[in-house]
Amino acid sequence: MLIHPTTEKLKALRLHGMAKSFEEQKDSSDYDDMSFEERLGLLVDREATEQENRRLTVRLRHAKLRQNSCMENIDYRQHRGMDKSLMKSLSSCRWIKEHLNILLTGPCGVGKSFIACALGHKACLEGYKVFYTRSSRLFENLALTRGDGRYNKLMNNLAKTDLLIMDDWGFSVLTDRERRDLLEILEDRHQIRSTIITSQLPLEHWHEAIGNPTLADAILDRLIHNAHKIQLKGLSMRKIKTQQIQ
Repeated sequence: MLIHPTTEKLKALRLHGMAKSFEEQKDSSDYDDMSFEERLGLLVDREATEQENRRLTVRLRHAKLRQNSCMENIDYRQHRGMDKSLMKSLSSCRWIKEHLNILLTGPCGVGKSFIACALGHKACLEGYKVFYTRSSRLFENLALTRGDGRYNKLMNNLAKTDLLIMDDWGFSVLTDRERRDLLEILEDRHQIRSTIITSQLPLEHWHEAIGNPTLADAILDRLIHNAHKIQLKGLSMRKIKTQQIQ
């Protein structure tokens, strides 16, 4: 059998996992007692794993998560008002399948972004398309794309994203254009996609942070009523970690 041409053909077909597994089987006697079907099954399994790993890498790159966090690394030792059973339920990503939102509020440094990125990372692992952005930067990008003709493309991409993470929302009252952009984004996603928003502002102050009462009602109606609300409390996690190091 011509081993080298077979390996090269597998690579040419972009079956790199199968090519690696084929080389391993060729160079090891551990597979000699296996049937053809068993060895073929190992080749196919390796290729499937390699392809899923590549897709995951692409999803994580597209997500642009701010922090390298995962659900397993969430610290429950600090009393931050987190319901561990709820977090375990959220890690299944069923809430994304059900098109629900998550609203994370609490003081600076308490871990809102970390948890949001951990949820985003788990969503990527489960095969969902995720995109993270700071809220202020999202509105800046929308303004820029409106000027150069890419606005509709960006809005379409946001509408197709399974999980949109808007971090650090509510630092300033929205402008009229930002209010309308936010309403458009949430209207496209309502009961179709999921959104995570983090904010230092308590939920009861979001209405005034939006600015316009009519648009605020419309925005919050699409955001709050089908959302898990997680209100964190306690000291800054950065401060706690600094004290632990000292």
